[in-house]
Parts: sequence; C-alpha cells; structure tokens
Amino acid sequence: MLDDTDCRLLAALQKNAHLTAHQLGELLHLSPSQAGRRRQRLESEGYITGYAARLDPGRLGLQVQGFVQVHLGTHGPDQSAGFARMVDTRPEIISAWTMTGEADYLLHVYCADLGALNSLLHEVILPHPAVARVQSQIVMDQLKRDAPLPT
Repeated sequence: MLDDTDCRLLAALQKNAHLTAHQLGELLHLSPSQAGRRRQRLESEGYITGYAARLDPGRLGLQVQGFVQVHLGTHGPDQSAGFARMVDTRPEIISAWTMTGEADYLLHVYCADLGALNSLLHEVILPHPAVARVQSQIVMDQLKRDAPLPT
C-alpha cells in the first residue's frame, strides 16, 4: 500500500530520476537513509520498473513522428505472435498497443523523414502476411510530452 510520502517520492522521481537520497530526503522531510530505503522498497515491489533518459528526437535526426493503425486480415495466435515479433525487431516502432475497436494495433513510430516512414509502411508492415491494411497519421505538433503518471 502506498502512503502519501511514497506518492510524493514517485512523483519527484518521475520529474527527475537523478535525485539522490539526500535530495529526496530534503523534499520529503526524511533522512537520506529513510528516503533511500523507500526508493529501494518501491523498486523491489515493482512500482519503479526502471530509469531512462529522454532524448530529443529532432537532435537525433528523427523528423517524422506518427501513429499507425494496423488491421489484421487473420487473427490466429500464430499471426499475432508473428506480427508482435516483427514489431519488436523494428527500432522505428517505439511503442505498440493492442486495441479494441476497428484497428487491432496502434504503433507509435519515429522516422528520419517521410521516405523512411513510407519504407516502414510499404516494405515492412504491409507485406507482413497477417496485415490486411494500415492507416497512418503524421504528428504535426506535440502539445504535451509524455507526462508523469498520476500518483
């Protein structure tokens, strides 16, 4: 069970994962050792699943961000597993979800340019034997960056 201090600790780490036990202790009005033990407990209990750096896609030459809805033609376990394996091998696909509704999958992609997105769609995704059709949307502007989870 999370208490208010745990929630504040999680919120602080979502904003800055580099906070030291001393800095967390100051924010939470705890000793550094108490703050460090709380962080370790939240990690071991699976509330904190990892730490990562956020990179600037533009600086990395990734100029096109998009979402791709994928509709499968066949829905057997082999087709779904094969599609999932293909998704896992493509670095341009940064996240993927199975969906209810018309589309079976929603893929979040970053590509260097429109040509690279076209290649991903027409040379990788559409030729997959389970895929019937795709619908893509190109992001014009991102109004809100991935925000911390509510705690």
